[in-house]
Amino acid sequence: MSKQIGIPGAPRTWSTSVLAVLFVLCWSSGFVGAKLGAAEAPVTTILMWRFVPLAVLLLAAVLTRLGRGSPPPSGGDVTRHVLIGLLSQSGYLLTVYWAIGLGVSTGTTALIDGVQPLVAAALVGPLLGVAVAGRQWAGLVLGLVGAILVSWTDASLPASQAPGWAYLVPFVGMLSLIASTILERRAKLRTPPLQALAIHCATSAIVFTVLAIATGTATPPSSPSFWTAMVWLILLATFGGYGLYWFLVQRIGVTTVNSLMFFIAPVTSVWGAVMFGEPLTLVTVVGLTLALVAALIAGGAARRPRTRHQGSSGRSSGASSTWR
Repeated sequence: MSKQIGIPGAPRTWSTSVLAVLFVLCWSSGFVGAKLGAAEAPVTTILMWRFVPLAVLLLAAVLTRLGRGSPPPSGGDVTRHVLIGLLSQSGYLLTVYWAIGLGVSTGTTALIDGVQPLVAAALVGPLLGVAVAGRQWAGLVLGLVGAILVSWTDASLPASQAPGWAYLVPFVGMLSLIASTILERRAKLRTPPLQALAIHCATSAIVFTVLAIATGTATPPSSPSFWTAMVWLILLATFGGYGLYWFLVQRIGVTTVNSLMFFIAPVTSVWGAVMFGEPLTLVTVVGLTLALVAALIAGGAARRPRTRHQGSSGRSSGASSTWR
């Protein structure tokens, strides 16, 4: 186990840093979009109408490319990405939205999601045969402290009392996202990102449409604010946050991308302060600073040493590939 997670085979470029910043902003925007939509419709309505138009657009784009000669995905690729979509979109989003609907505060949900990088680091080693550097562990732990500081106020003062079992719901969602990442990393072949995203979103569209019809919540409200929230969620949270998540996993690795997750809670607090007038406290500022330091530590770990098993490109056979 000599290979580390998240250490790219080539020097990082400014473009990777820009994409990382955009990823944090877009992923955080999902919480804002959820709050915008929650005032207008049930969870199943929001998720159905977030993914149905998105799936139609993506499938049309994929079919257009296939008509121009792009190779279609194999049956195995489709099956694998259906499972990844079920875990990383359907399972993750449904549990997060459900927890908030049960009364778990957004701060508490963010705190539970903040454990994700540590759990991922602990699981990825045994499952993928890779190692996490000590410096990365230090950054991940420091980032968790920052996430706790930022989330503590909301967690200690929830808007309403949720049943005890409700706090397990976002934990299940966090494990679902980790499982999808490990499943994608174990794949021997890389599916083009547009095809993968289309399969994920089509899977989620089917799941949430079935749930909405079964619960009698498929009819969307006619209010402009609902459709504004849907556009927000499709463009920023899905294309931006979810799309960049998988792109960056390929480019800089699982652990480094997960270290960026520590920015989510403090950045979401800034979103809330600007858009909803929520208080931006000193605790938030301290937590944001800790998250910044944590991401720099975890993402700046030393590169893998060259071994005789590496090829002329300087990457071992187990290194992450890059989407170009």
